[in-house]
Amino acid sequence: MIEPEEQKKLEAKYRQLLDDLYSHTTEQEIEKVKDAYRFLESHCGEKRRKDNELYILHPLEVAHLLVDQIGLGATSVIAALLHNVPYVCEVSVDKIGKRFGSTVASIIRDFKKISDIYVEKPSLYSENFRNLLLSLAGDIRVILLKLADRVHIMRTLEGVDKKTRERAAEETSFLYAPLAHRLGLYNLKTELEENAMYSMYPEIYNDISRKLRETKEARAKYIREFTQPIETALRQYGFDFEIKGRSKSIHSIWQKMKNQNVPFERVYDVFAIRIILNNIIEDEKTDCWRVYSFITNEYEPNPTRLRDWVSTPKKATGYESLHTTVKGPRNRWVEVQIRTRRMDENAEKGQAAHWKYKEGESQDSNEERLKSIREMLEQVDPNELDRKEHAKIDLYKDTIFVFTPQNDLKKLSTGATVLDFAYQIHSKVGDKCMGAIVNGKNVPIRHELQNGDQVKILTANNQKPSPDWVNFVKSNRTKNKIRRALRRIQYKDVDEGKAILQRKLSQQKMEFNDRIVKDLIQHYKLNSAQDLYQGIGSREIDISDLKKILAADNEPAQKPVRETAQEIKTDKAPPKKKPSGKADKTSLLIDGERINDYHMANCCKPVFGDDIFGFVTVDQGIKIHRTNCPNAKQLKEKYGYRIIDAKWYNPDEEASYLSELRITGKDELGVVNNISEVISNDLKVNMQSVSFSSNKGTFVGHIKVFVTDTKYLDALFHKLLKVKGVDKVTRIG
Repeated sequence: MIEPEEQKKLEAKYRQLLDDLYSHTTEQEIEKVKDAYRFLESHCGEKRRKDNELYILHPLEVAHLLVDQIGLGATSVIAALLHNVPYVCEVSVDKIGKRFGSTVASIIRDFKKISDIYVEKPSLYSENFRNLLLSLAGDIRVILLKLADRVHIMRTLEGVDKKTRERAAEETSFLYAPLAHRLGLYNLKTELEENAMYSMYPEIYNDISRKLRETKEARAKYIREFTQPIETALRQYGFDFEIKGRSKSIHSIWQKMKNQNVPFERVYDVFAIRIILNNIIEDEKTDCWRVYSFITNEYEPNPTRLRDWVSTPKKATGYESLHTTVKGPRNRWVEVQIRTRRMDENAEKGQAAHWKYKEGESQDSNEERLKSIREMLEQVDPNELDRKEHAKIDLYKDTIFVFTPQNDLKKLSTGATVLDFAYQIHSKVGDKCMGAIVNGKNVPIRHELQNGDQVKILTANNQKPSPDWVNFVKSNRTKNKIRRALRRIQYKDVDEGKAILQRKLSQQKMEFNDRIVKDLIQHYKLNSAQDLYQGIGSREIDISDLKKILAADNEPAQKPVRETAQEIKTDKAPPKKKPSGKADKTSLLIDGERINDYHMANCCKPVFGDDIFGFVTVDQGIKIHRTNCPNAKQLKEKYGYRIIDAKWYNPDEEASYLSELRITGKDELGVVNNISEVISNDLKVNMQSVSFSSNKGTFVGHIKVFVTDTKYLDALFHKLLKVKGVDKVTRIG
């Protein structure tokens, strides 16, 4: 039940809100605001906060802040009145959207989204967190609403427990006050800093506050003494002006005490003089400099402290004022700010950005876009934000921010994957990355991250970078790190492979020399010794039967026998059909996806229809092997993590695959011609090369042929076995 005194307080706050709106809002918009307040009353009227304060007071205060401090219009006020209704009073956002429009609903949704982000250590990454808030909010009014909400929360911290109060103060100090400063909302920024300091360091705050009160009278007397000759000169020359002497904020004085390492009594610029001119815009610059000349005629200036932001406003912020520091009575340095009424109103109400003015000159990459937001805030019509589509902000369309398990915040490019994130943490983490846990769920290394994700990288000691990683990571920096890692692995495999070959030859009492290396290169159909060593080092090439391989490759040619299996070696031109390894790239599914970047392994020469698997090599992309490949067992046992699923997708009538056959049998008259007849004429198969030799009445033939699939290959086997003299046909590649 609402007490009479509480009801009076509510009505007074509500009337004040409407009175502030009437000056710049249409009657129709006022009616919408009234409707929103009635909606708020009907659903949350008697609901109370933990401190027993009526909940409805909070949205009223927040709405008033948006109008009074920032000058926003009806749509923003309605969103402020209803911003917590769905979550405090259990009313759906959709219901609010149907009654008050999609824009109000969108602001409320985004407000909840940025409010839900939990930050454990804001001091460690406050700049990135502020950027995250800006990137998550699709509308600048969401950020302004969040700041107003935080201002009122900080005003009402007395009734909460110490831990909650200190946490809210820390967040405010490191996150929200700098964000208000960055957007040029000076008054809100100052109040947030003051309240945060009071909650975090009450003794220091109270001590400075007490000393300011004690010196107030002396300070006022000095200001009168300092300004009296300036006032006389300005009146003499007909200026319409106002002079203000204001103390710096307690927080600002405390920062000076810390930065200068001095006590309160030695902070001489605890106040500043501001001269505000009421003049026409055309004479602004001239009049400010005329006032400057009057002041410096009376008091000695410090030339190193002159700041001319009248002739040239602060770059990318629009801040306008002329600052000088002069030596006043009793040799005390006094800061004087000279500006016009227009400049002062812009600065005081937040339309100028004090971010760089107070915090250094480093260029922010998004400052130009922040400037456009400030320009929207400078609109004469306070409802301009409510009417313009460009209230939507797109500050960080190319950037996302994600959390580590320790709640550190990392900045990545939009579209970045788990692997990009792993390599940003450290190259060694990226090299061993095998996936991640994102928001509590296991995801693969290809998973694309979103704003606000919390990511824990999973690693494995046996994991190694793969060439296909380069194809899906986003960052060029990540791609370069992967390529460097692949080169390191390649060099290591080459050295290790050469050592393995030398050791194997030594065990079999064979000499390591160029001839043997050349024979092995030819046997495995490679291009260089480096390819051979790398294949051995990566265990893709099996040399366990090294002696047998070398013996077979160096089997001496036998004397020709009549016109039977004479030593025949022919190399035919490749057929017009597509050669091996160049088959239609849409005919394979790799890990369930149609992939173009793959090669057929030379060791087993897969043909369409074979049972196959993919193997991710170090520098030659994905190679396709038959499941019964001689190297399959070793690859799967030692490099199981590099094995990927591969399936034939769709046959291509134009595609052909190179296959090698070994034919043995009795050396009978005409056997070679019969074999060639079957291959070339009966089955219309193209041959790449033919080689026959005979010895003691038997022959051995090696034929490389192009076939379309395994069915065609089976038909060839069947036909060849029917040739008189042929005993055995074996597929060796």
